[in-house]
Amino acid sequence: MPWQGIAQEEALPVCERGDTFTVDEIKLLEKQTNPPDYLTEAELITLMEKHGIGTDASIPVHINNICQRNYVTVESGRKLKPTNLGIVLVHGYYKIDADLVLPTIRSAVEKLLNLIALGKANFHQVLQHTLDIFKRKFHYFVDSIAGMDELMEVSFSPIAATGKPLSRCGKCHRFMKYIQAKPSRLHCSHCDETYSLPQNGAIKLYKELKCPLDEFELVLWTSGSRGKSYPVCPYCFSNPPFRDMKKGMGCNECTHPSCQHSLNSLGIGQCVECETGVLVFDPTSGPKWRMACNKCNVVVHFFEHAHKVQVSQDSCDSCEASLVIVDFNKTRSPLPDGETQHTGCVFCDPVFQDLVELKHATMRHPMHRAGGARRGRGKGRGRRPVGRGNPKKPKDKMAALAAYFV
Repeated sequence: MPWQGIAQEEALPVCERGDTFTVDEIKLLEKQTNPPDYLTEAELITLMEKHGIGTDASIPVHINNICQRNYVTVESGRKLKPTNLGIVLVHGYYKIDADLVLPTIRSAVEKLLNLIALGKANFHQVLQHTLDIFKRKFHYFVDSIAGMDELMEVSFSPIAATGKPLSRCGKCHRFMKYIQAKPSRLHCSHCDETYSLPQNGAIKLYKELKCPLDEFELVLWTSGSRGKSYPVCPYCFSNPPFRDMKKGMGCNECTHPSCQHSLNSLGIGQCVECETGVLVFDPTSGPKWRMACNKCNVVVHFFEHAHKVQVSQDSCDSCEASLVIVDFNKTRSPLPDGETQHTGCVFCDPVFQDLVELKHATMRHPMHRAGGARRGRGKGRGRRPVGRGNPKKPKDKMAALAAYFV
C-alpha cells in the first residue's frame, strides 16, 4: 500500500531527548468546519443495511435506478453526488410527506415481508394494509402537489429569475419576487422560501402595510374592478396562525382580535345569500365603496362618492350587524337637511335604504378555493359574532332586506 506511506520530505529524523532544532518558518492557517463528504456506494449500502432497507439483490438495483434517473451522479472514488433534481425531489417529498424520504416506512414494510417469510404474518393482510397506506399517501400527495410544483419551478424555471420584486419578507426584510406563472407565488431568494398566493386574480402591493403577527408585507388579491378584492398575508396564507383558520385564507377570514385588516375589524354582517359567509368591508374600493362575502361571490355596493366609510365597533340592535360610519362630500351628500355624516346599519337604517345595491362579483375563473362552513366568528373583545348567533329576523325584517337588495 505505497499510497499510505509518508513522503521522504515529510519523514522525521531520529530524535533524542535534548536535541535542538532551528525553526525555519511559522504559519497560522485559518480554516472552518467543512461539510461531510458525499456518500460512496459502499457507505450507502452500509446505511441501507443498517436501516433494514433492501436485500442483496435489490440494493444494487436501487443504486443503478437513482443514477439512471439523474438523481445522483457517480464522481471519482465512487462517490454519489446528488443532482439539483435529486435535491429538489427530496426537499419536496419532505415538505409534503416526510415518510416518503425517511427510511422508517420502507424499513417497516421490509420487516412485514420478513414476518411473511417466517410464517408469522398473513400475506394478503400485509398486502392490503400496505396498499391502504400508500393509497392514502398518494391522494394526500396529489392534493398537496402545488408545494412540489413551487420547488420545481423555482429551481428549474427561468421564470424564477425574471420575477419582479413586490413585497418584503417578514424574516429577512428583503424584497420577495412575485412569480406570475401559475401557480402564482412569492419567492424569497435570501431565505430560499416560497409562499403560495390566491390564484385566478391579480396580486398587488397593499399600501406597504404589514401583518402584525409576522411582519410580512400584505398583498392585495383582486379579480378586477367588477369583482372582489381582499388583503393577504403571504405567510399566514400557508401557515394559519389560529386554530379556526385553514390554509388558503386571506385577511377577510382572519380572526385576529385587533388587526385593522382582519374579519373582526372589517366584518359587517352575515351574507344575504349563503349561510356561512360574512360581508366584509373593502377599504380599498372607494369612491365606489363595497363589501363582499368572504365565501361566495356576493358584492354589495353602497355609499357611492362618499368621502370616507368606516366600520364601527357598535352593533345594530335588530340584526347584530356592525354599524357603518359614512362621511359624504357636502356637494354630493344624499343625506337629508344637508348632513354629511351618518352612522347606521346597512340593512336596517331607512336613511341608507336607497344607497345599497346587491350584485355578484365577476370572476374570470371559478372561485380559487371552495369555502368551508365555519361558524362562531367573533368580532373581538367579547363581542357577539358578526351576523351570527340567533339574530332577530322577523318576517318584516326579511322583507325589508329583500326590498333593499332588489
